[in-house]
Amino acid sequence: MSKYLLAIGMIAMLCLMALSTRVRAADDDKKLAAEDANFVRDAASGGMMEVQLGQAVADKATNPDVKQFAQRMVTDHTTANNELKALAQQKEVTLPTDLDPKHQKMMDKITSKTGADLDKAYIQAMVKDHHKDVAEFQKAANNAKDADLKAWAAKTLPVLQEHLTMAQGINKSLGGKDDSADDARHAGHTEGGVQNKDKEKDKD
Repeated sequence: MSKYLLAIGMIAMLCLMALSTRVRAADDDKKLAAEDANFVRDAASGGMMEVQLGQAVADKATNPDVKQFAQRMVTDHTTANNELKALAQQKEVTLPTDLDPKHQKMMDKITSKTGADLDKAYIQAMVKDHHKDVAEFQKAANNAKDADLKAWAAKTLPVLQEHLTMAQGINKSLGGKDDSADDARHAGHTEGGVQNKDKEKDKD
């Protein structure tokens, strides 16, 4: 009888251990890798800035194209922000409730201007910011470890690419220069030059 009870006890203990392992695995599946979590938090802060800055510029802009673009930023980034909040909650990532210093500085600098200066500063900032956003979302769409995050980044990427194209067009009409595009091309040439030198060394 005692052997029988001992056997039942061991079986019960093994079942509890297996259940505990499955629970821990399920919890681990919810949590993001550090790089993925950092992307989520940065995207959340950037998204908040797009909405808050867009609202401010939509009220203060004098150029109708700039005003319309700012309103588009509010609409599209509010949608993306809500989707990201739901994903972050599912993955147990705590999102920032305030802008980080980098985004706050950008917003303060632009909103301190008025008239045509505000219009130009905003659009130039949007061109530069969306160049960076497109690159980061492209990286996440290709390399994010979490499948859900990867899918969201891929879904959001075309919207950001459209924003970049719109901002570039308005910036050009205002006589602005796309310095961020020149920087990207320069970086590409520099990297290519380094790679070519490395290849020449390999040949030697």
